[in-house]
Amino acid sequence: MIWSNEFALEILPVLLRGLWVTVQLTLLGFLISLVVGLVVAVVRFAKIPVLSQLCTLYVLFMRGTPLLVQAYFAFYVLPAYGVTLSSFATGVVVIGLNYSAYTAEVYRSGIEGVATGQWEAATALSLPPRSTWNRVVLPQAVRSVIPVLGNYLIQMFKDSAVLSAIGVIDLMRAANTLGSSSFRYLEPFTLAGLLFLIISYTASIGVKRLEHRYAPAH
Repeated sequence: MIWSNEFALEILPVLLRGLWVTVQLTLLGFLISLVVGLVVAVVRFAKIPVLSQLCTLYVLFMRGTPLLVQAYFAFYVLPAYGVTLSSFATGVVVIGLNYSAYTAEVYRSGIEGVATGQWEAATALSLPPRSTWNRVVLPQAVRSVIPVLGNYLIQMFKDSAVLSAIGVIDLMRAANTLGSSSFRYLEPFTLAGLLFLIISYTASIGVKRLEHRYAPAH
């Protein structure tokens, strides 16, 4: 198959619309993963009875089952039980919850990295638990893991392509649709790959800067 510049320029606007959907999906999903992951990490670290065990099972389940299986279950099985969402909303929730299991582990490592003296100082000052977490522990823990969270954002952006399987009109879905309708797959998939590369590379530069700024000194 010979590359056609004319066809590539013709389909580029469609692919860019798909890219915008992918970016929205990634950012919204990442926001969910940050919030849910933090809650799970704090509950597990605090060893709250029952809740801590449930959060541990949650992390094991999310990390132990494929994202595609979770997406299929949420989109095709849950509607039978009255839970119906659009493909985009399902994709956002599924990828967000999936990655929350990973961000929870990242947060946990950050929390465990807070020096014992910081906890002792908070106790000596008679700070209530809420203030200890909000003013002493979490600011230090989150700061130390920002670069790692940035890497997960890039990984999520690439993994979002899996969600085209449940009908999300993202970049990969757009490329596949263009290919099947024109019987030309070279241009759409090449351009899709390049767009993924451009965004991922740009994001990686940002993550590198975060590493230099926030990574703890050795």
